[in-house]
Amino acid sequence: MFLNHWKFVMAVALFIPFAGHAQGQKDQQAYCAYVIEQAQAQRDLLRTPVAEAGFTQPETGLPMQIVGGATLGLSDVRKAGLTMEAARKNCELYRANLEAQQEVQYAVSNLEKNALQNRLGLIEDASKSLDALMEKTSKMVEAQNATRVMLFSLQTTRIKLDADRADTQSKIAAIYIPTLSDKPLKELVTQKQSGEQEEQKAMDKLSRQNSWDVALTVGVHQQVNPVAQGPQPYGEVTVSYNLASWSINKHLDRAAGAHEEWKRVQEGDVVRSMEVLRQQLLDSISVQEAKLKSLREESTQIDKNLEVVANPDTSAAFDFHNQLTAALLLLQIETSDATFRIDQAREYLAKNY
Repeated sequence: MFLNHWKFVMAVALFIPFAGHAQGQKDQQAYCAYVIEQAQAQRDLLRTPVAEAGFTQPETGLPMQIVGGATLGLSDVRKAGLTMEAARKNCELYRANLEAQQEVQYAVSNLEKNALQNRLGLIEDASKSLDALMEKTSKMVEAQNATRVMLFSLQTTRIKLDADRADTQSKIAAIYIPTLSDKPLKELVTQKQSGEQEEQKAMDKLSRQNSWDVALTVGVHQQVNPVAQGPQPYGEVTVSYNLASWSINKHLDRAAGAHEEWKRVQEGDVVRSMEVLRQQLLDSISVQEAKLKSLREESTQIDKNLEVVANPDTSAAFDFHNQLTAALLLLQIETSDATFRIDQAREYLAKNY
């Protein structure tokens, strides 16, 4: 009964969804410590002989005897070792599964955080260019060659940049990402699948041990009343074999194949989640490419207008030039941001798939 309970604990622990904030090195160590301790308790139970004591009356009319001894099954001894092996495989699978789950779960967030940090740099570069333009315009206002309305239009752009910076910083602060493995996702998933196969093999070996047993029983017996002679030793060897072993093993083999197919299509499994992530990234690239195309068309129109007023000789032309330059700075942020997101997603796909 204890063995069945432990096997149930292992099976349930592998397939419950992982909570991102509770995962990490301590999580792995705590889980493995729990599983190993459970296995060690079961190992000690299996490999320790079972003490027996009782009264028996061999035949009708013969005196009653007291019997004491111990029984140990070779199958139980074998199970003790296999139980520890299954526990170690389960622990290794948990680690591999956790690493792959975390990579899939936080991949999009990690890419988003990188893109936002890159956007902060773009905003800073645009702010420096705008500062230079505002300084030039301020000097012209002081020299009465430009109006304060011209300067205000640039200040409006400054407000937009500051708001964009604050919003970007808030988004970065809201993103939580644990320490992720530096291995590619495809390698983590391969390790996880290999771990599942090894764990299933270990559990299969453990299950097959129930089909046979060779039990050795030794002890002594003593006539109770009247007491005659001294304690007499006795020994017994019992061989048992389940006649349905062939059928049982066939079902175990089929169960292994069914488990592999189930993990392949399981909606919450990391292999399935990996494909979902891949499609998300491809969709993201498609969206960003459409956005980038539109931004570049708008930038082209602004560049053409800037060529017309490249050397403004009137206050109106200078004002128009400033407005075009400010708009171009904002467009450059969006264009560079979209380009970075596309390149980053493509690099991730190339590395991990």
